[in-house]
Amino acid sequence: MVDPRTPQEQPAAPRAGGGVRTGVAAFVAATALIAGGAAWPAFFGNDAPARATVQAAGPALLNTGPVATSYADLVQQVSPAVVAVRSSRLVQQTSFSPDNPLRRFFGQGQGDDENEGPQRERGLGSGVIVTPDGYILTNNHVVAGADHVTVDLTDGRSLTAKVVGTDPPSDLAVLKVAGTSFKTIPLADSEAVRVGDVVLAVGHPLGLGQTVTMGIISAKDRSTRAGGAAAYEDFLQTDAPINKGNSGGALVNLRGELVGINSQILSPTGGNIGIGFAIPSSMAHDVMTQLIEKGSVRRGLLGLVAQPITADLARSLNLSEVRGVLVASVSEDSAAERAGIQQGDVILELDGKRIDSSNNLRNNVGRLAPGTKVTLELLRDGAKKSVTATLGELPKAAADDDEDGPKPVDRHTKAGGRYGLEIDPLTPEVARELKAKTRTGVVVAGVDPAGVAAEAGFQAGDIITAVNNTKITDADTLKAALDKTPAGRPALVLIDRRGTPGYFPLERPQG
Repeated sequence: MVDPRTPQEQPAAPRAGGGVRTGVAAFVAATALIAGGAAWPAFFGNDAPARATVQAAGPALLNTGPVATSYADLVQQVSPAVVAVRSSRLVQQTSFSPDNPLRRFFGQGQGDDENEGPQRERGLGSGVIVTPDGYILTNNHVVAGADHVTVDLTDGRSLTAKVVGTDPPSDLAVLKVAGTSFKTIPLADSEAVRVGDVVLAVGHPLGLGQTVTMGIISAKDRSTRAGGAAAYEDFLQTDAPINKGNSGGALVNLRGELVGINSQILSPTGGNIGIGFAIPSSMAHDVMTQLIEKGSVRRGLLGLVAQPITADLARSLNLSEVRGVLVASVSEDSAAERAGIQQGDVILELDGKRIDSSNNLRNNVGRLAPGTKVTLELLRDGAKKSVTATLGELPKAAADDDEDGPKPVDRHTKAGGRYGLEIDPLTPEVARELKAKTRTGVVVAGVDPAGVAAEAGFQAGDIITAVNNTKITDADTLKAALDKTPAGRPALVLIDRRGTPGYFPLERPQG
C-alpha cells in the first residue's frame, strides 16, 4: 500500500507494499527521455577516424570481466526464503464507498458490503526468512495493527505467523513461524555496499506471486522523512523495479546476501518509476536482534538539535569546507550538555565516523545502546575539540530530537526594514503565543518578500535570539550585531521558531 506521510513540505515517498495503513501519496514526477540504438553517423557524422578510434577502444573499455548472462542460479538460491505476508484486522466502518482508500489498497474482503459494522481489512506484503527456525523480517507497515498474519511459502505451504515485535521508527517488524530447516538469506554488511552494485529485488507485488527484478544501488544514506519526524531512515536507493506488495521483501547482492528490506517507492501514482528505497541490512540486524531478545528497541540519545551545514552556513562560520552538522540547541541535563557540547559547535565526527547530516548523526547515535560512551570531534571557534559523551535513552514516544532545522510558522503581518525585516519586542505574552522556549530576543513581525531575509528563509513569528553568538535583547543590539558582521560573510542568526531553534545565514544587503 501507499503510505501518504510526508516530511514537512516535501513530496511523499509511498510505501512499496500493502499493510493496514491507508492513503494516497502525491508527487509531481519529471519525465526523462532515454535515447538508444542511434547509428554511428548520428554521433560522428562522416568523421571516420573518430569512429574508428571509438570502435577500437570499445573492447578495451567493455571487456573488464565475465558478463552475467543469467541470474537463474541466484534466484533459485534466494527465492525460497522470500515469502508473501498476508495481514488482516477487523475495524468498525461506517461507510465503505467506492472512493474509500481502504478499498483501493486492500480490496473488498469476503462478506464486505456497503452496510455499517465491522469490516475486515486485508493487506499483502513480503517478508524474508533470516533464520532456519523461522524468524522473518518484514516492514512494520505490512503488519501494523493486524490481528491475524499468514505467511505463504514458495513450496505452497501457508503458516500462521506470530508478530514477535514491531519498530515503527525504522518501519521494521519481526515475525515467527513454527518449524525448522527453513531456507534463509544471510545478511550482508550493508556498510560495504557501493553505489553501482547490481542487486535483485524479490517480493510479491500486486498479488501476482513472487517476482524478481534487477537493478543497481542508485544512492546511499537517503532519507525521505515519509515516516515522520520520529523515523530512523538510512535508505539504500535502487532502480530495481518494486511496487505495492514488495514491502518487506528482499534486496540481495550477487552473492545471494540480503543487503536491504524493501520499504518505500517514490511515485506519482503508486507504481514503479525506478526510485525505490530499502532499509539497510545492518540497521535491520540491529533492530531484529533487540526485538527478538527484548521485545522492543532502545536507542541512545545525545539530547541536542542539529542542522546540516550549507554553503552559506559554512561561510558564516568561516569553515574551510562544507561538512559536519551545526548544534542549534542543547537540552538541559542531557548527554550532550554533560559532555560540554555547546550551541554553535560543529560536530565533525562520531567515534571516528564522518558526520555529514543531522540524519546521519541521529542514525549513528540511535544504533547505540543507552549508556554507551561516544567520542565526538567538534569545531568550536575555528579550533578542533574532542569530547566524550555517555548516551541517554530516547523516550518511546519522542519526536525527532535532532531535527533538520526549524518548522514553519504561519502569521500575517506587515513587512519592511533594511534587511527586509520588521522587528517587535518579545513580551512574555508573545513568547507564550509562539510556544517559544526563549524569553529573550526580538520577534520578526514581518518579512519583505523582496528582501534578503525572505531569501534566507526568515518568517513572521521567528524570534531572533543571537547574531554571531551575540545575544539579542532589542532592535538596537540586533542592528549593532548585524553591522559588525565581517564583509563578505553572512551573519549567523539564531532563531527560535515555535520552540525549535535553528541557524540562518543572513547576507548583508547590497548598496
